[in-house]
Amino acid sequence: MSQPLISIHRGVARHPQYRLAAPYDFSIAPRQHTVIYGPNGSGKTMLAQQISGARALLGDAYRTHFAATTEGPLRLSECIRCISFRSVYGGAEPAYYQQRWNRADEQPFPSVAELLQRSRAAADHEPDAEVEQWVEATGILAHLDKPINLLSSGELRRLQTARMLYTRPQLLVIDNPYIGLDKEARATFARLLRQLAERLTLIVVVSRIDDIPPFTRQVVSMDCGHVVATEPYADFMARATTCEATAVARVQAQPVSLPPCPSQWAARHEEAATEKAAIVAHFDHVSVCYDGHYLLRDIDWQVKRGEHWALTGPNGAGKSTLLSLVCADNPQAYATPITLFGHRRGSGESIWDIKKHIGYVAPELFTTYHKSLPAIDIAASGLHDTIGLYKRVTDSERDHCRRWLQTFGCGHLANRDYLSLSEGEQRLILLVRAFVKHPSLLILDEPFHGLDAAHRALARAVIEAYMQQADKTLIMVTHYPEELPPCIDHHLRLERAVLS
Repeated sequence: MSQPLISIHRGVARHPQYRLAAPYDFSIAPRQHTVIYGPNGSGKTMLAQQISGARALLGDAYRTHFAATTEGPLRLSECIRCISFRSVYGGAEPAYYQQRWNRADEQPFPSVAELLQRSRAAADHEPDAEVEQWVEATGILAHLDKPINLLSSGELRRLQTARMLYTRPQLLVIDNPYIGLDKEARATFARLLRQLAERLTLIVVVSRIDDIPPFTRQVVSMDCGHVVATEPYADFMARATTCEATAVARVQAQPVSLPPCPSQWAARHEEAATEKAAIVAHFDHVSVCYDGHYLLRDIDWQVKRGEHWALTGPNGAGKSTLLSLVCADNPQAYATPITLFGHRRGSGESIWDIKKHIGYVAPELFTTYHKSLPAIDIAASGLHDTIGLYKRVTDSERDHCRRWLQTFGCGHLANRDYLSLSEGEQRLILLVRAFVKHPSLLILDEPFHGLDAAHRALARAVIEAYMQQADKTLIMVTHYPEELPPCIDHHLRLERAVLS
């Protein structure tokens, strides 16, 4: 075997906050494409950060042997690049959650073409034809004139990937590459990864066995902060599928017990269940257009109390835009014929009058929720529909939120700082946040992003149990049909709107 690009012996992070549970060994040779796999909170991303050099190790545990150029040795940051989709706006993030939809703000969002040009100009070398081919393979060139706030979460991921490819690293680390991508986009990205695997060395971090690329050479399995095994791809696949199925079966065998609804929220549910609010949402041929870009066009849709809807469609079809109208986050709701809970938008109700009936989780919420608070306070912020906690939480409310955390299998995270959690754990806490006030309408936009198989199975079972209650309404978005709970009884599929 050729000399490894990276070798780590008895690795321990220099900063105590980023240490795994035990020292570990790791090596990767050129084209020895590696997957890091494990359940939520196992330390996958932390290990990837240490391998890439983003988190320094103690002593001389970390050694590299990257090829030099004719101009001399390269810096480590030039040899290794990481694609993490935690910050998908690439430095142009909205200042607050609703800013993506608020055109009254003066902060302009750059276009796709502008960001790609910046990345091309910042590259150490002039991009060659092969790199331009890789960028084209992401599919983002079809959206060059779009401001990035009009991109879907899946399209933002394609953009971030394209920008990183201009650096042409020797080793590329990608964290959960398929999150947010529709079926067609996942197939496109898989083809891109195969192309990259012929010229670069890849490390891919995944929570789903199905996301492991077939060209993988070795799999690093993690659990509870330990590197428990490093084995060839074939050996891993021979046992891992059975282990995952066993974990899911164990979850499914346990009955789901939901926390009771506190009396202070009972009045809200009675209000939402009045005859006037029998129609939860009504869109009367609604269109949404920004600068000639139709995000929605002629949507005629009615959601009745107690219905359970699947909302599907490809990336860029307008699913998140539609949900932003229902959740009162998009000001265009005032200019379109929309009725929510029996009230025409703009007839005097505030956004808080609407939000008090809704529990909501979405990729955009994960992207913008950066609060250093205990996880239980993040969950409790759902009681008041805020990003952050700005009202005192009573002991009874805190106990109630703790029971919801336990229901989702994450009670042990209650007192952990939210920002210290893994991305999968953070997404799980935000999912809990959607349930804590027992909303009459639950809006779940790709709620299983980043969750491992056991947590997906548990969350799906909780959703199903919750919807067995009278008058509970569900709108759920997913690109994986198997994730939909059995209660789904209606389906709306959106297609990409035609440009004006």
